[in-house]
Amino acid sequence: MQVDAVLGYLDKVTRFDARQFTPLFIGKERMGCVNAQWKERLLQHEPQWFEETFQGLQCKVTGSYRSISHTLAQAARRWQQAGWLNGWRNENFTAFRQDGSPYFELERAAFRPLGLTSRAVHVNGLCRTDDGEVRMWVGRRSPHKAVDPNRMDNLVGGGVAAGETLELALERESWEEAGVARERVVDLQPSSLLLAQRPVARGLHREWLYAYDLWLAPGQSPACQDGEVAEHLLLPFFEVEQLLVAERFMIDAALVCTDCLCRHGYWGAHNQKMADALARVRHGMAWKQGAIV
Repeated sequence: MQVDAVLGYLDKVTRFDARQFTPLFIGKERMGCVNAQWKERLLQHEPQWFEETFQGLQCKVTGSYRSISHTLAQAARRWQQAGWLNGWRNENFTAFRQDGSPYFELERAAFRPLGLTSRAVHVNGLCRTDDGEVRMWVGRRSPHKAVDPNRMDNLVGGGVAAGETLELALERESWEEAGVARERVVDLQPSSLLLAQRPVARGLHREWLYAYDLWLAPGQSPACQDGEVAEHLLLPFFEVEQLLVAERFMIDAALVCTDCLCRHGYWGAHNQKMADALARVRHGMAWKQGAIV
């Protein structure tokens, strides 16, 4: 076991200097954070909608869910045309108030620049072999993926689109990425809720990770339906740990895997030390829909 190496990796991907980011308020809600580059862009090029206050950066857009979404969508198009946004998906995510109610939706490529918190579902595929050993199904992303090609991933992992429930996202992603039928996941409940936060090239990545455990029978193999996964591998936990230490996993998938190994007691006498480190990203299920900042 490589406890210290995994702990070092967790430190690397979960700790950052929050002072490098300015809090973003929309209305009275603290919704995100922006880095210095985006703060300058918004104040200089969008003064009708953004101003600096003693609290941080204030977005002055008001109105209904629909009107706020429309105004911010127009702004995001301007940012795209200026060459500031890459990875445009024509897919919206929902931004939630702190009480868990939906506030507005926005193109997912604009979430990181504003430091808004998105949601994703991740599934640990587990299998108990005939001798009682628990193994994990992991996926290797397609070499043709625009983001993180050939990196290792969970059995299932994907964002929750605007207007989509967690349950629908879980059903859709499970079928597309692993060929798992709806009936297998329709009553599945999250085993953990993790908050991933880290600086990225376009801003601040902030995402709730709803982590599920799905048990597959021996001999039952996943089958990707959409071409996004090159292969699935059934690995002993110690090989999953080796991939974690080698930083082969996508970071969010690595957090979900580490949490899973910890919950299943992989590190034995050192398991509490790992649980203490994971406490930085683990949260209670009371935050089922919302987003903390």
